[in-house]
Amino acid sequence: MKASEIRSKWLAFFESKGHKIEPSASLVPHNDPSLLWINAGMAPLKSYFDGRVIPDNPRIANSQKCIRTNDIENVGKTRRHHTFFEMLGNFSIGDYFKEEVITWAWEFLTSPEWIGFEPDRLSVTVYPEDEEAFRYWNEKIGLPAERIYKLDENFWDIGEGPCGPCTEIFYDRGDKYGDLSDPECWPGGENERFLEVWNLVFSQFNHNKDGSYTPLPNKNIDTGAGLERFASILQDVDSNFDTDLFRPIINQTCQIAGDSVRYGANVEHDIALKVIADHIRTVAFAVGDGVLPSNEGRGYIIRRLLRRAVRYGKSLGVDRPFLHELVAVVGDIMGVYYPEVVEKREFIEKVIRTEEERFHETLSDGLALLDELVRTAMTAGQKEINGPDAFKLYDTYGFPFDLTEDYASEQGMTVDREGFDTAMEAQRDRARSARQDTGSMNVQGGPLANFTEKS
Repeated sequence: MKASEIRSKWLAFFESKGHKIEPSASLVPHNDPSLLWINAGMAPLKSYFDGRVIPDNPRIANSQKCIRTNDIENVGKTRRHHTFFEMLGNFSIGDYFKEEVITWAWEFLTSPEWIGFEPDRLSVTVYPEDEEAFRYWNEKIGLPAERIYKLDENFWDIGEGPCGPCTEIFYDRGDKYGDLSDPECWPGGENERFLEVWNLVFSQFNHNKDGSYTPLPNKNIDTGAGLERFASILQDVDSNFDTDLFRPIINQTCQIAGDSVRYGANVEHDIALKVIADHIRTVAFAVGDGVLPSNEGRGYIIRRLLRRAVRYGKSLGVDRPFLHELVAVVGDIMGVYYPEVVEKREFIEKVIRTEEERFHETLSDGLALLDELVRTAMTAGQKEINGPDAFKLYDTYGFPFDLTEDYASEQGMTVDREGFDTAMEAQRDRARSARQDTGSMNVQGGPLANFTEKS
């Protein structure tokens, strides 16, 4: 089943249950300074949940584009880490609650008309004190008690405000992905066999300032399911990167890299191909939503992702700007639901190409110096690149610290952050002093008067 079909089925199913389908919001939060990016399906619906806005329909469903960047270093190295992903969600603002959402989740997952999972492959986790959810799964759905696991972690709570227990639904991918004799091979354990596909949060308490919990007058439902995970199961592939959401991008990158690069033939090449595929999706969507590469905030994250992708491209032997050529492929895959990636294609390509060209101007020299620093440190039996050397890479070659850190990590090394910060502060002190000196001489625009940090 294609990813676009899964998305369509999700929205059609919940529309049939009386939900209003909300279009995906921009990745840039609207009137929400607490978030850098929209990072979950419910994030753009906060005003409904906290009561600031009363929705026309208390039943809502969406497929929301999201960005999370807290695990960038894991992208490409695991089956499911991404910086950009789609979260499928259904929500109730004081309308239905546990019984309905559990019943509908089971119907959507197991009915041949919708997803068609084999019921025997599904297990769930619940909060130990949530006997109500346990009863619905066990008595109404008919799930055997031995496939309902009670976990203390199944309580969604981010501090003061609405919170509540949750139930997570897991799909058993079979013996190929784990042996049941492994003590970690169970729903909720550290394994690849039992894949969490859906989290249903029952927002029924308020976490008060004094740490106590009181029942909410209006109980809400907030659920989230990853489209990429659904696709990996329904397309029977090893990882999210092998689905039709990523493979066309990977295939095009291989074509650009030439005959020496084939997906599945080399572990390091595969990591590079996955990183590139992930990052170009994130960058294309972010630029399409108006975020431009820069040295701060969202723009810095986009610049960092672009430069990481360029560096991984070099590891594949691609020594020219190429990421902009992948934007059209992203549009081909995603444009059916996100037309902005197609409509703004020329603009997105121009922004990405300009950033690539700027970085390529200094990348080769910087990488050569970084490689030399790593070799020198290894020869001396050291496991750390010193801070002043990392600062020289930043100051002279435009290498962001985290890019140096990424490269060092791949070689099993670390970078002296404290030494880097000290060298950075010394540079700023020199710049401030230079501005004061030129100012005292009434010189307009002296050599450091317009000093800015290297991009």
